[in-house]
Amino acid sequence: MSSERVPVELSKGVNGLERIILRETRGSSAEVYLYGGHVTSWKNEHGEELLFVSSKALFKPPKAIRGGIPICFPQFSNHGPLEPHGFARNKLWSIDTDPPAFPTNSSSKAYIDLILKPSEEDMKIWPHSYEFRLRVALGPGGDLMLTSRIRNTNTDGKPFTFTFAYHTYFSVSDISEVRVEGLETLDYLDNLLNKQRFTEQGDAITFEAEVDKIYLSTPTKIAILDHEKKRTLVLRKDGLPDAVVWNPWDKKAKAMADFGDDEYKHMLCVEAAAIEKPITLKPGEEWRGRQELSAVPSSYCSGQLDPRRVLQGS
Repeated sequence: MSSERVPVELSKGVNGLERIILRETRGSSAEVYLYGGHVTSWKNEHGEELLFVSSKALFKPPKAIRGGIPICFPQFSNHGPLEPHGFARNKLWSIDTDPPAFPTNSSSKAYIDLILKPSEEDMKIWPHSYEFRLRVALGPGGDLMLTSRIRNTNTDGKPFTFTFAYHTYFSVSDISEVRVEGLETLDYLDNLLNKQRFTEQGDAITFEAEVDKIYLSTPTKIAILDHEKKRTLVLRKDGLPDAVVWNPWDKKAKAMADFGDDEYKHMLCVEAAAIEKPITLKPGEEWRGRQELSAVPSSYCSGQLDPRRVLQGS
């Protein structure tokens, strides 16, 4: 049997749900479930898991999978009349066998194109016709890229409006040893205080209690520095002006049936999003939102972080 890595493999995952495994030649990998169009794993070339999935996550439709990268569409959280975070994350997506031309600067063969279209049942909940195309790709260096393209295919001439997020759960060693760089001095909406607007302090964001904030007009690059793992996770984004930062902390963790009581210590959500200013598409119009995740070794000493090297780099 050949030892050559197969870049794209379709297999059965938890509870028999279909998944796609992407492998890059240097050893990095990713796993995508057709249920939810949901990335559930992203490993570097050393086989280290970079995303968090709860040990109590249910891989049972219609429940969303707790962890990885859920897709929030057409509504983020409770910012609208639909179910929290919309319905894309608990629908069965299809492999897109004939995607339109896709501009790419990567020679990687480790990618998959998925598509979601509304069912008759979906149209009763949200009466709009759309095509949601998602490409998940692994770059040659192990970077994970997600590109969403949402097109209004209404035939009645009506526009539609939506909010969106890649609800990424990152795996961290110890939440108390983590800091987020790139969101200093920005305005944010605090979901724990009725979405009141505040301005972030000038220092890096650290974690000592529950956090649920929507940062507005954010830069295209955000860094998550994990001191204990000596690793920096970098999120680059395009078409997604907002960034959500969330950790449930102990009380909320205990209240969630599909989340371990102490797992809040080992995860952090930093989510590329479009929330404050919803996106409106007329029939025939298309929106694109992209995020790229990379992991770089960091030799920062505690208290001597120089994240500008990461944030201002390429």
